[in-house]
Amino acid sequence: MAVWMWLRCVLGPHLQRIHRSPDQSRPDGRSGRRGWNYQPRGLERHTDSILGWASALWSLSYYSSPLLLCYLYRKGFICSSKLVPVSQYVGTVLVCLLGVACLRGWGRFRNTDYVQFITILEETKKNHTPANKKKLRCYDFDFSHWPLDFSWTEVSSPKLSKAGVSLLRPEPRLRGAADSVLHSVRTLPCHIISFVIAHTFGRRMLYPGSVGLLQKAMRPMLQQGQAKLIEEFDGQRNKLVACDGNEIDTMFVDRRRDGGQNGQTLVICCEGNAGFYEVGCMNTPLEGGYSVLGWNHPGFGGSTGVPFPQNEANAMDVVIQFAVHKLGFSLSDIVIYAWSIGGFTASWAVMSYPEIQSLVLDASFDDLLPLALKVMPDSWRPLVQHTVRQYMNLNNAAQVLKYQGPVLLIRRTRDEIITTTGPEDIMSNRGNDLLLKLLQFRYPKIMTDEGIRVVRQWLGASSPLEEASVYSGYEVDDDWCVSVLQSYQADRDVSFPWSVGEDMTPEGRRQLALFLARKYMRNFEATHCTPLPAIEFHPPWRL
Repeated sequence: MAVWMWLRCVLGPHLQRIHRSPDQSRPDGRSGRRGWNYQPRGLERHTDSILGWASALWSLSYYSSPLLLCYLYRKGFICSSKLVPVSQYVGTVLVCLLGVACLRGWGRFRNTDYVQFITILEETKKNHTPANKKKLRCYDFDFSHWPLDFSWTEVSSPKLSKAGVSLLRPEPRLRGAADSVLHSVRTLPCHIISFVIAHTFGRRMLYPGSVGLLQKAMRPMLQQGQAKLIEEFDGQRNKLVACDGNEIDTMFVDRRRDGGQNGQTLVICCEGNAGFYEVGCMNTPLEGGYSVLGWNHPGFGGSTGVPFPQNEANAMDVVIQFAVHKLGFSLSDIVIYAWSIGGFTASWAVMSYPEIQSLVLDASFDDLLPLALKVMPDSWRPLVQHTVRQYMNLNNAAQVLKYQGPVLLIRRTRDEIITTTGPEDIMSNRGNDLLLKLLQFRYPKIMTDEGIRVVRQWLGASSPLEEASVYSGYEVDDDWCVSVLQSYQADRDVSFPWSVGEDMTPEGRRQLALFLARKYMRNFEATHCTPLPAIEFHPPWRL
């Protein structure tokens, strides 16, 4: 029995923190749960440090392997006479590391806190009852060992196909059979290079949060953020399995009992390309009293996989299914809130589940391609276009146009990330293009050349005072605009696009264009990465 428990300790996960049980009151009388960091003893601490350094060196070797192999080849080390002794050294090191792991297991075996934790973990894996699950949630440990809480196989999802959920694809160009074969042969090198770029540095440039070294550097901050969500907000961590087999790390905070009216609404948060739910945009709706469900991209935090568009959409799908079938929210009670690149999964969600209540996009863009072209040399333009469209086609605008519900766009006036020139040129902010595309689709008769011109003038305002000056300069009558739109909606009750403004004077169309622009977009005087205050987060305008 003791040997079996020692083996469990050898193979068991890292234990980072122990949270006080929700049933236990805090000694200081305050609400919430206060936990403490797990304290390994001397043997476990030292052996764990050795294994940690070995893991870091392996990560460095992995990312630098192309350069390292080239260097070794030029020095003549890649030959049988050199590789045999090197393999012997590597084997010796591996045996030593195995011995260190066994010693770490002995150190854990001597620690009563770890033995108690590993016993609860094994019992929960055998018998996944609510009581065992409640005990396990008092521990923070490696998510790869966390028992499964929900799988896409538990429900029949109409969104699934053989490759996963459906995505919008770029329309293929029509070609003759012979021309198509010749074109494929000519572009084969471009396809190969694009594939290599997308699956090596391209994906890591687009989603730096998936890089292991960055996650190691951020680990203390992520652990602190997770402890706050669990101990102060009674957050519940869950593991979901998407249709592609990726495990998705989620955090749910339930406010339905004590959050008032806002607590009945679930806000699903989609993080940015270096954002994690532990320290990301979950805090904004939490401060507003909403129930909140956060999740990490594939390859981020405890989530497995890589954040390609298909995997991202698969993850979003299982998160929505979990919210509906496990947490008990209806789609009409769900708001999707996204920051930055999270706009892709958010816009996919509302496109695929049109019954969702509303969509809030903060510091998001219309299309990835213009932003990718900005950071790459001009000579690479054809290659960048092909790579983005084939492997990283984050065309948010095309997905938002498929949604009929309320939308709110939040634009950062000093945004330095999604501008194509610089933060001082507010007209290069791709959020402007997202707004214009949305308005042109929904209100084509209002957004004529004249309507686009006045909206661009409003978007180009350099301050709130100038923005108000543009708005008042066209003498926009808000009450009249609302009455016109309500009258059109009552008479027809049709889906977008609307033909309102078809028989209207140019002055009336200008007023409606500015009115709609201000309703669909709000400015926030900040840079891209500044956390959004709760006062700036509110439901989108609905007629």
